[in-house]
Amino acid sequence: MDEPCGVYPSSEIGGFGEIAAFAMHLTKSGYKESTIRPLVRALKAIARRTNLLNPEEVKAYLAQAEMTENRKALISMYLSRFYQYKGIPFERPRYRRVETLPFIPLESEIDALIAGVGKKTAAFLQLLKETGCRPGEAWDLRWIDLDPHRNTVTIRPEKGSRARQFQLSNRLIAMLNRLPHTWEYIFRNPKIDRLTSLEHFSRNFSKQRRKIAERLQNPRILRISFKTLRHWKATMEYHRTKDILHVMNVLGHKNIKNTLVYAHLVDIKDDEYICKTAKGVDDAKALIESGFEYVTDIGDVKLFRKRK
Repeated sequence: MDEPCGVYPSSEIGGFGEIAAFAMHLTKSGYKESTIRPLVRALKAIARRTNLLNPEEVKAYLAQAEMTENRKALISMYLSRFYQYKGIPFERPRYRRVETLPFIPLESEIDALIAGVGKKTAAFLQLLKETGCRPGEAWDLRWIDLDPHRNTVTIRPEKGSRARQFQLSNRLIAMLNRLPHTWEYIFRNPKIDRLTSLEHFSRNFSKQRRKIAERLQNPRILRISFKTLRHWKATMEYHRTKDILHVMNVLGHKNIKNTLVYAHLVDIKDDEYICKTAKGVDDAKALIESGFEYVTDIGDVKLFRKRK
């Protein structure tokens, strides 16, 4: 956990020690670090600005804070858990989450981003694009999870989801094999705290993304995050198959209600394709490995297409 910090002495605001004790309670109760850390970070942010142990002061601060309704609703949930643990009466504010459609970029924008980042980040993004796995699941991948003979990867689940196995493209296998085999993990150094290293990796990705967006003069690229690729994969798989159960299996969900949140039905026009031609087996093989699908023959030329 983060070390206690803040602009107020702990005696004035109830203390970061209260938050640390709560974090320890959650750990002993079986909550994962990925759940505990954002909760602790939010409580500390509030404790720096008001008296955390005074619910009325906290609600007054939250009402005036410049943040979205969704963020306020999430923080209210965190506060409810904290005050329940402390035995402090708390009437939870009625902030309601607003459902919004996720940003779904063009595949060409994703590919441009992958082409512009470093090789480790590129391999990570390509993996998210092809599998739709969670960033944390990708971060936990080990070399033994990769089968280079069958071009498959086995995803170890997190957040109570299901384990999955995916067929990977030759391109992605090559990208992964170019990474150093220093540790048992493909992407992370096990000597560094898991979430700390993932957060650092994410910040570095944000810097690379900003440079690429500026170079290409495309601000939409700034909206592509690790989670965006999970939304993109779910949406594309549903559009391709019209099978929500298939999308559920791809994402590893145990409850189809969770799948419906991800697989938003966006209006994808049927003419949004890139077309390529192949005159021989090698050309066709290269196009298929790049994600193109066969359409038809015209004379001695084969036509392939890939959604933009």
